[in-house]
Amino acid sequence: MDETITWYQSLIKPFWAPPSWVFGPAWTFLYIIIAGTFGTVFYKVATKKLPLIVALPFALNLIFNFAFSPIQFGLRNNILASLDILLTLGTLIWALLAIWPHARWITYANVPYLLWVCFATCLQLTVTYLNR
Repeated sequence: MDETITWYQSLIKPFWAPPSWVFGPAWTFLYIIIAGTFGTVFYKVATKKLPLIVALPFALNLIFNFAFSPIQFGLRNNILASLDILLTLGTLIWALLAIWPHARWITYANVPYLLWVCFATCLQLTVTYLNR
């Protein structure tokens, strides 16, 4: 793990990149929101209160979200990590639009997640550009 930390610390980052310790608390807070809201969507689909298609972008978002760290820190591939974060952002926007007509509170509850993913996307694209 030390090698991975050293690798990430060696990357050129923009002046506005937050310190590494910010990511743990931020993601803890966001995963609580994600667990509650995404869990609600999957429960409503399972109990036939929502159409199955509404859950698709939520499921894809989880896949792309969970794939980011192994791509970024395991493979150490900034280009694939950039593609992954763009897919995370795209599926999140799709998910929030898909759930809006059914449960607007889920869209509102995920605004912090959306803002963080927008920020993370800008950060990842910048890190990828700076380290090309």
